[in-house]
Amino acid sequence: NYVYILISKRDFKRYIGLTNNLNRRLNLHNSGKVQATKNRKPFELIYYEEFEDRIDAVKREKFLR
Repeated sequence: NYVYILISKRDFKRYIGLTNNLNRRLNLHNSGKVQATKNRKPFELIYYEEFEDRIDAVKREKFLR
C-alpha cells in the first residue's frame, strides 16, 4: 500500500491519495479517469511512502490531508 502526493502541472495544487498499485494509479490520474482530478491533469508524483499494513497507510493519508 502506498500513500502518495501528486502535484498538478495545471494549477500547482497537491492531491494526496492511497493505492496498492502506484504506477497504475498515476496513469489513471494522468489519463483523466479519476473523477476527483480529471480537470487538473497532468500530474507529477512528488512523494510517496510504502506501507505493509493498509490501516497504517489510511492513518498516514488522513494525517497528510
